[in-house]
Amino acid sequence: MQSYGTVILAGIAAGFINRWILLRYDYRHYPTYPHGHVTHLALGFIAASLGAVAIPAIAEPDYVAVTFLTLAAQQFREIRDMERKTLSSLEENKLITRGHDYIEGIARVFEVRNYLVILTSLVTSGAAHLWGWPFALAVGPLMIYGTTQVMSGLTVGEIASIEPAEVSFDGALLKVADVPMMNVGFKATREKILSEALAVLIHPFDDEGRLTLQSPGQRMAIIHDVTSILGAKVDISEMELAPMARMHADKGYLAMFIVANEPDMDVLIEMIKRVPVLESARSTTLKSYWGRKAAD
Repeated sequence: MQSYGTVILAGIAAGFINRWILLRYDYRHYPTYPHGHVTHLALGFIAASLGAVAIPAIAEPDYVAVTFLTLAAQQFREIRDMERKTLSSLEENKLITRGHDYIEGIARVFEVRNYLVILTSLVTSGAAHLWGWPFALAVGPLMIYGTTQVMSGLTVGEIASIEPAEVSFDGALLKVADVPMMNVGFKATREKILSEALAVLIHPFDDEGRLTLQSPGQRMAIIHDVTSILGAKVDISEMELAPMARMHADKGYLAMFIVANEPDMDVLIEMIKRVPVLESARSTTLKSYWGRKAAD
């Protein structure tokens, strides 16, 4: 058996590296600022330390030390509340908002990541304690790989196909293909939409995908992620050109249009494919007994 110092060091190293890898830097996630990175890496180090000391505490035995894991769980639940409040306050200054469902999903993910760090540290330090640090060098990367797979959820591209669509007007009624979007009163605005707008149809692969895309929260997430990259020609109190997504009530597909600062159809389609499917929007209703019975 290895010394407790080696065991703890192996667990902390594996857990901290795991949190570093799980920290997302791209446009879809928060935080995207250096101060946020430091905050969550520090919390990851604390989580890794808690997981690493659990095995030596049990081996002593010093069961009082293990109770710190319970206190840690309470603290990480407060992290979810902190992230929710922070993102909600930032929403007040955004023209294109994420929506409450997206915010709740992000807050949940931050809490879960810390639990996965504790698990990685716990298993790695346990391997080091029982079989030595060379075995921990194999277990640590396996745990890191496993947790990254756990955290990789579905994206819109996995539940639906996306294709370009045509924008038209029926009088003042804006339509994307055969889906009515909204009334546009000003002629100049109609002309701008016709000349500059991009539009797509999002076809769900099955009824569960249709129910997911029907969620207003999922639609807001799609619009937010797209505008994060392409931008949108909207301004304060001038939302006539705000992007919009509406569903064809009978055919079940989603239509979306945007007047983008960077009008690129290929990028638009790729961004929609990469939008995460929100937990609150993901539908498994049809897998239940009555859901299957209704679908028959």
